[in-house]
Amino acid sequence: MSDARFEDGHESPLNLGALDAEDLAVISALTQDAIFPASEMRWQTRQRRFALLLNRFRWEDAGQGRHGPERVQSVLTFDNVLHVASQGLDRRDPDTILSLLSVDWEPGEECTGVVILTLAGDGAIRLDCEALEARLRDVTRPYRAPSKRAPQHPEA
Repeated sequence: MSDARFEDGHESPLNLGALDAEDLAVISALTQDAIFPASEMRWQTRQRRFALLLNRFRWEDAGQGRHGPERVQSVLTFDNVLHVASQGLDRRDPDTILSLLSVDWEPGEECTGVVILTLAGDGAIRLDCEALEARLRDVTRPYRAPSKRAPQHPEA
């Protein structure tokens, strides 16, 4: 038996978990350029869960040449969250559209650490966690990307 690979996603909906930095790097790659309105962020304090409903670009899709670039709605959750903070976000405007660039894990003492969700435009969300436990799950069928093209990142 071997670990799942990035290419194994193909046309199937994703349902991935992350318990360490290596696992989270895969989720980060798959959620790069996901967009979401600020209103689709939730911190459930009692459950110690932070969740985002994302419109995720399907980077793993090998069929883009056949049907064009696609997005899919996905839920990204983090459990064991003790505190949430943000910078560079206007949380008073729930219609603000945010773009996720990366998801990183900064380990602390024992199992603790910090998840940093880096957003376009110098925004960030910080999740102080008792332990890393993340899940990415597609919740809709893929749909053609409204822009009809893949996101581009010009080299600096």
